[in-house]
Amino acid sequence: MEEVLTWIGTLPFALAIRRSANLYIFVNASHILSIGIIVGAILPLDLRLVGLIRTVPVEVVGPFLSRAAAAGVALAVATGFCLFSVNPVEYAGNAAFLTKMTLLVLGVANAALLHLAPQWRTAVKGGPISLRVRLSAWLSLMIWTGAVIAGRWIGFLLE
Repeated sequence: MEEVLTWIGTLPFALAIRRSANLYIFVNASHILSIGIIVGAILPLDLRLVGLIRTVPVEVVGPFLSRAAAAGVALAVATGFCLFSVNPVEYAGNAAFLTKMTLLVLGVANAALLHLAPQWRTAVKGGPISLRVRLSAWLSLMIWTGAVIAGRWIGFLLE
């Protein structure tokens, strides 16, 4: 495994980011922006689904915010991998990084399972919001909040 991690650190973009403070800042800012897109899309959607925001129809915001969150996740994964590549061996041993990755996988799995459920399709067609959808939204709120906290925690655990 360490050979793969070492190889990742030798990829051309990893070397370029490591050698250029400006490029590192740009990639890091892009990663933060992508996290903002995720949270900015998921938070209002989840709050609507759990019933704390009732004035906006799910059929109006659900599909748009879901796609925005997915775009944010894709950008976060791409920029996050670039940041990871700068020091992959150290990050792979960082408890906060591993927690963040676990939460990222759980968040994506939760969203995927929700979108495959007939209850989601009912909700985005203007139907009732089922307990299944509400529970998934509560879980989503916890997972993505935890992922953001774990992400901030990473730098405090680097030696």
